[in-house]
Amino acid sequence: MATHTVPLAIFSEVMAGPERHPIPLSCAPMKSIVEILDDNRVKLSVEVDEETFDVAVDAAFKRIAKEVRMPGFRPGKAPRRLLEAQFGSAVGREEALREAMPEYYAQAVIEHDVDVVAPPEIEITGGQEVGPVQFDAVVEIRPSVSAAGYDGLQVEIPNPVASDEEIDEQIDNLRRNFAELSVVERAAADEDHVTIDIEATHGDEPVSGLTTTDYDYLLGSGAVVPEIDENLRGTSAGDKVEFSAGHPDPEEEEPLQFSITVKEVKEAVLPDLDDEFAKANSEFETVEDLRADMADRMNTMRIQQANMAVQQNTAEALAALVSDEIPESMIENEINARIQDLVQRLQQQGMDVSAYLEAVGQTAETLAAEFREPAEQAVKVDLALRSVADLEGLFPDDNRIDEVIVEMAGPSGQDPDELKARLAEVGQISALRSDLAKQAAMEWLTDNIELVGEDGEAIDREALEFPARGAEEDSEEEE
Repeated sequence: MATHTVPLAIFSEVMAGPERHPIPLSCAPMKSIVEILDDNRVKLSVEVDEETFDVAVDAAFKRIAKEVRMPGFRPGKAPRRLLEAQFGSAVGREEALREAMPEYYAQAVIEHDVDVVAPPEIEITGGQEVGPVQFDAVVEIRPSVSAAGYDGLQVEIPNPVASDEEIDEQIDNLRRNFAELSVVERAAADEDHVTIDIEATHGDEPVSGLTTTDYDYLLGSGAVVPEIDENLRGTSAGDKVEFSAGHPDPEEEEPLQFSITVKEVKEAVLPDLDDEFAKANSEFETVEDLRADMADRMNTMRIQQANMAVQQNTAEALAALVSDEIPESMIENEINARIQDLVQRLQQQGMDVSAYLEAVGQTAETLAAEFREPAEQAVKVDLALRSVADLEGLFPDDNRIDEVIVEMAGPSGQDPDELKARLAEVGQISALRSDLAKQAAMEWLTDNIELVGEDGEAIDREALEFPARGAEEDSEEEE
């Protein structure tokens, strides 16, 4: 049976306590209706009765009392009637509107399960002076997008099985560690060791570190500048080459001038690959055992890489299917979330954000610009997964929600019913349902897409599973 990961972000947010949420534990009585507008917007029309709003006005005057001094009363103890007499009732009403409006709006959003993605535009339509408070809130909502073609996706991943040639190359790398150099009377080729005298100048001045004698250069290594390899290939002992090359520092316009004399060409002679080599240079008695261990290690790494690529490349392929215009507000929200995540990680490491930006040569603006492309892709993946979940009927039912809430409550010992009530109160049941649906959609995709290797060959999903561990191997590891 497929396993599901509990969305810990939601759990952490709810468990952080009511101070994280402006919504009171008991929602104020009010009436609200929702109207669908164009351009992914809705209008919430809210009315709060006068008696309920008067509670907010009373709380407002208590806050005002803490800020003023009235003869005969300690700070915060002046009665509302005296404050109204001195400052007027409009002061308390205005303060109550400022403080309570976000709560009323949030309650209406939760009541109608509105999936908002941007701050609302609020217009007070009644109750500024007397009577019930009425206001309209126009807000942008998460759009639905088309991900046509999701059921026929083909995703390329690294082959999870190392080829014989790749295993041979790794063994040859081990042999190179024990190679001996032998002088040859032929032209130099890649992987030869060339003994050279090298002189580099910049503006007629010798370049420190690039002027030396009897230097052992590995041809084909690409060290310093690529022009060195280009000019040394095909040379023999006694040859001299002179050439210019671009300066590694992009701010330097004048090129480097090289003069290189080839003194000797040596090739690496690898030791014979036999059981004696295996015994002397590894923990294995035979080449066969050495090769089998090398294959196991490479395949384990390949399987890990392939499984990671399945998730990442599927997400990228899914995002590419979305041609709908993405709301700018969603992209900005994702950019801000990524910046906040970076800031928190830096703070945890004791690093100052400004110092970090200076060290990497960035500003807040360039950092945001760098995050824009991955943020836009992340938003497209989010919307596309929701679309897949909807089309495939993958949104969890109430029973599944209850199961997950039990899982969430388990580690803390909290009562699941209390946790569910808390989630519902802060409007997170819908977020939980969406997160579970997106997880299910990704699982559905990774189970149904066509996987191909880098050469276009089909990849069997069984190849992505790690080999079963034997009882003997487990016993040895325990010992």
